[in-house]
Amino acid sequence: MRTQEARTPRSVLLTALLAVVVTAGVIVAVILLRPSAPVPAGEPGAAPLPDGAPSTPKVNCGHSACREIGAMTVGGVPVVLLADEAGKQGVVRIGTDAVFPLIINDLGVTLKGDSLRCVDGATPVCLVRGETGGGSAGELFVSRGGIWRDPGKPYYSDAGTIALNDVTADGVADVIVVRHECPGAQSGSARCQAAPVLAEVYEVASGSVGCTRRYTSPSELRGWPDVRLTRADLRACP
Repeated sequence: MRTQEARTPRSVLLTALLAVVVTAGVIVAVILLRPSAPVPAGEPGAAPLPDGAPSTPKVNCGHSACREIGAMTVGGVPVVLLADEAGKQGVVRIGTDAVFPLIINDLGVTLKGDSLRCVDGATPVCLVRGETGGGSAGELFVSRGGIWRDPGKPYYSDAGTIALNDVTADGVADVIVVRHECPGAQSGSARCQAAPVLAEVYEVASGSVGCTRRYTSPSELRGWPDVRLTRADLRACP
């Protein structure tokens, strides 16, 4: 007698097939949804940095985080003055990677929004100035061949005015320091503060080039407090 093989019920086959399909779908979904490994910034496939993301390491102003209090662009290069909340400790960031701690921090200056002044020209120049006890102090930054440097010589005015202006008309800004003319008296003393004032002009490369005549008050200087002079205003310093 011929025997007949037992057949698997159709419902069982459909159930097994459906299980295979569901399992395959789960595997595909897991593969597609799995997060990809991060790509380091700057390598092909890396996500672009968000606008405004800092490109330089974080810097501090003294023991506090820095905040921007002034910014200018000179010679196509951004110059930013950063300081702590009190304006007592500051740094200058030039471009994206040059950061200069200020020498005048040690002179007790107070930096404000108008402390940064830059002038473009054959040699771009920036001045950072701040009020200090009895006057003001300033620090110069000069670009030569695209490289910025701090000459390391602070300027001091016992009459509270340090300015930038191309007095010598050579295409490079000069430093103008207004001071009391009080030989024999201590700077900042009552006698010195009552003395006449004059403006002394310093070329970036060569130092003092002359002084103005004496004035009763700094406000008598042309353009004060952003003093404007010409070569004709200068004579030998007393």
